[in-house]
Amino acid sequence: MTPENKKIILAGTAIAIVISILAPFLASNNPDGLDKNIITLVGSGSEEHAEKIIEEKNPVGYESPFSDYSIEGMEKPGEVFAIVLGTVIMLVLALGVSSLIKKKN
Repeated sequence: MTPENKKIILAGTAIAIVISILAPFLASNNPDGLDKNIITLVGSGSEEHAEKIIEEKNPVGYESPFSDYSIEGMEKPGEVFAIVLGTVIMLVLALGVSSLIKKKN
């Protein structure tokens, strides 16, 4: 990897982390498109009713580790940590996969 490429990767990583930190403060509190459609289609417009039906029909019982992009009980710092952690995990995975592909070629 050339020094130029390292600079680009570091700059991209820094930008991704800054966006991750700012995201919880800039995001809307209204449900996003997917949540709104679930509430409309499953819950007949009621978020509580939709959550109840989804909980009843969840055969696997799987719960997201960071549901709603946050850590329960931590408010905004929990949101920041969850998003930054997810961003770092994805960046490390991308770097790892690209390294494996590079070695094969």
